[in-house]
Amino acid sequence: MLTDTLFFSAVALILGFAVGSFLNVVIYRLPIMMERNWQTEARMALQLPVENSTRFNLCVPPSACPHCQHKIRWWQNIPLLSYLLLRGRCAACAVPISPRYFCVELLTGLAFAAVVWRYDVTPVAAGSIILTAALIALTFIDADTQLLPDQITLPLLWLGLLFNWYCEFIPLSAAVWGAALGYLSLWSLFWLFKLLTGKDGMGYGDFKLLAALGAWMGASALPLIVFMAAIVGIIASVILKVARSQPMAFGPALAIAGWIVWMANSQINQLIHWWLRLSGFGA
Repeated sequence: MLTDTLFFSAVALILGFAVGSFLNVVIYRLPIMMERNWQTEARMALQLPVENSTRFNLCVPPSACPHCQHKIRWWQNIPLLSYLLLRGRCAACAVPISPRYFCVELLTGLAFAAVVWRYDVTPVAAGSIILTAALIALTFIDADTQLLPDQITLPLLWLGLLFNWYCEFIPLSAAVWGAALGYLSLWSLFWLFKLLTGKDGMGYGDFKLLAALGAWMGASALPLIVFMAAIVGIIASVILKVARSQPMAFGPALAIAGWIVWMANSQINQLIHWWLRLSGFGA
């Protein structure tokens, strides 16, 4: 049994490296696609001529060096290995390649392996891999642009409901309440903060992300996710030394906290039950 788990975890590791390579494309290109779409819609609304731009999506144009536009060949795009062989530099112009590409591929592989190790080869593991990939993409997109694309958060919400309808990881009613309360809780905090200060404390993407996490894990997980996200955010702000006047994306903290709660759900439930008994609230 242990041998099978190790084998499938190794398969998930390799799969994660490949998916991580694709996530790098999503992280870089999706915000650009969104911006181009907004510009087109704005020009149409203002009845201005729409500029004919070159086709740009997740597949077109082929990957190229942003500095010299050298088209990346297949052997230069092997996850992890190509970065090491090229010593982190473009094969044509020798300009350094951001190490984040390597880190995203490595992180995705390790996360996929951890998921299979935790949930074995089951429908729950399949759902966990989808959730993990989406959270990694959202983390880096929000860190770069302070955007949480609806193209990811909304499908993730519906997938969470369908996942619990099919797998019954939690009761479907708990998933529905989790989605509703996840959105409404941060929405209420947003408006309370705005009424008190006149400023926006967070974006609507954060509401949708917490709603998606609620759809996957239920309403009971939401307080812990928000609490852990606050801790992650504080630690990140200290490490990154973010100035008070500079807004910091909350989405990465929510995504990290949500993944930790997802992976440690049984241990966390035991801890909560122990705390309730110790406090006199449990049976």
